[in-house]
Amino acid sequence: MDKFKFEKPVIWQKAMDFGEVIDQVSMSFPDREKFNISSQICRASDSIALNISEGSIGQSNLEQKKFIGYSMRSLAEVVTCLFKAKRRNYITDTKFTELYNEAFHLMNMMSAFRKNIN
Repeated sequence: MDKFKFEKPVIWQKAMDFGEVIDQVSMSFPDREKFNISSQICRASDSIALNISEGSIGQSNLEQKKFIGYSMRSLAEVVTCLFKAKRRNYITDTKFTELYNEAFHLMNMMSAFRKNIN
């Protein structure tokens, strides 16, 4: 499609993919977590891509940097939820490490993207 400015950056595409992975993982959490950590981790992971897109449309460079910052904060929230899920044995150490590394890579990409906004 690529009709909107935000669709082209790889960070948006990666954030979209990451959100879908997190959604799938959260489905394996216990039912009692439906309105707690499951909801929180999904909202935070969706917020990553949502803020990237919001910041890219008709905003100044300063505004775009601000929204990338929001995305980075949401990603940090996801990582904290992953730690909680691991501690509560909702995900394996292997799955945690996989998602943690993916989050770290995405954080580095967003940081570099933000630095390159003029």
